Amino acid sequence: MIHAHMTAWFLALVLFFVALGLHKSGKEKGAKIVQMVLRLFYVLILLTGFGLLFSININLMYVLKAAVGLWVIAMLEMILIRTKKNEKASILWIQFIVAVLLVLYLGFSLPLGTYLF
Repeated sequence: MIHAHMTAWFLALVLFFVALGLHKSGKEKGAKIVQMVLRLFYVLILLTGFGLLFSININLMYVLKAAVGLWVIAMLEMILIRTKKNEKASILWIQFIVAVLLVLYLGFSLPLGTYLF
């Protein structure tokens, strides 16, 4: 389940940057398709994440990681929406970077993350 979760996150990040590039190059139809596939990956991330969360003894740090993960997903979607509307998204990018660094730190420092190595 951990590897499915990490794979879904990796593919979601790749799809995010592809959708962003398509928006910026003016290919709206392709960007819309990629963004819909990206939303499917959001659902996969949520399903695997909640599956992991409820398969262990839940403590506050895992709940915090889940909340920060939701924050990352929200920033991804909001950045794409603002880019599509040609609005400024610099504060969202800062939040995205902070949230990604925090979720990576929590993900790899918690005991469940140490099973990966």
